[in-house]
Amino acid sequence: MPPDTPSALKMRLQRIREDNLGQFLPVMASLMVIWIFFGITEPAFLTARNFHFLLMQSAVVATLAAGVTVVLLIGDIDLSIAAVAGVGAALLATLITNLGVSSWIAVIAALAAGSLLGFAQGWVIAWVGIPSFVVTLAGLLGFQGLMLKILGIHGALNMRDPVIRGLTTVGLPSWLGWLIAGAILLIVAGALIHLNRRRRQRGLERMETAPLAARIALFSVPVIAAVATLNAYRGVPVLVVVLGAVLAILWWVTTGTPFGRHLFALGGNPESARRVGISVHRTRVAAFAIVGLMAAFGGIIGASRYASVSFNAFAGGPLLLEAIGAAVIGGTSLFGGRGSIWNAVLGALVIGSLGNGLDLSGASAADKLMVSGAILLLAVAFDALTRGHRGASR
Repeated sequence: MPPDTPSALKMRLQRIREDNLGQFLPVMASLMVIWIFFGITEPAFLTARNFHFLLMQSAVVATLAAGVTVVLLIGDIDLSIAAVAGVGAALLATLITNLGVSSWIAVIAALAAGSLLGFAQGWVIAWVGIPSFVVTLAGLLGFQGLMLKILGIHGALNMRDPVIRGLTTVGLPSWLGWLIAGAILLIVAGALIHLNRRRRQRGLERMETAPLAARIALFSVPVIAAVATLNAYRGVPVLVVVLGAVLAILWWVTTGTPFGRHLFALGGNPESARRVGISVHRTRVAAFAIVGLMAAFGGIIGASRYASVSFNAFAGGPLLLEAIGAAVIGGTSLFGGRGSIWNAVLGALVIGSLGNGLDLSGASAADKLMVSGAILLLAVAFDALTRGHRGASR
């Protein structure tokens, strides 16, 4: 058999990349390489305690990365997600600490504020016609100012509410962690088997038994390993269960609903999507509202983890770049039309694991930034290689 030509190799890589499993395997392999490397060089890296704190450290980035994936699917971008997260966290802290509002009401208010900010930006982008880069860059600056206004002159507020703090400090009993893990595995296995049967009934291509079992095992092994590791320290954190449920809902919205299909269609070809009757403007506005909601949720997680809300935590650090970088590392295309919520979460774990391992090895902040930048560049280069010049032609 003659060797592949460069064009044939590029087409083969593209087919692999566009398959769901093909999007999952590269980022999972990258994560495994990082864990093996730091597990060998830093004995503390693979301990249950460090794994617990790695999940806590990556939670905010994972939430924002999952949210920004929604707008990346339609070929747009949101540069204001970290600032919106800061506004949501600041509003939460002010309502609880300064005004004595119930924590649940404050959470609802923060989520509503994030959705409203995202909706407003989406409306301007869709109906006024200003590019998302410009609108969200303006939002980045404006919402940082709004955050400072809410926090006051000191730019920081403590967060001691037990309900909010419990989100990241409370762990489940071991038996409950295993019970939830078992239920999740049964649901996922049942859903895959049911989907395979429906495809067979409709005369569509279905998955053979061995590949189907391999996919179930591919999902089961990390879940079982994670629960066993977390139970060895403090148990499965409440945050993992709550965040997992939120991400599962978002994944279902983007893959199992007409709205989700509209997102992919709009990212693939906006003009074709419009011609088949998809409301491009409404889909775009809804996508930005979802991102705002997820950003506010990320702000709540940050407030819980740090027991405070400060301007520097949300606006002064690399949170924005890490969130977008995690989505891209997870296989979400900057050209639109391809991406996965769960892969974005794995991308956040890649970035979090790099930072965690470099911290344990005593690396400087400059080293961490350079390594993260190199990983992001490789992910974008791989995306460009597998897509060819399709993105540039749109």
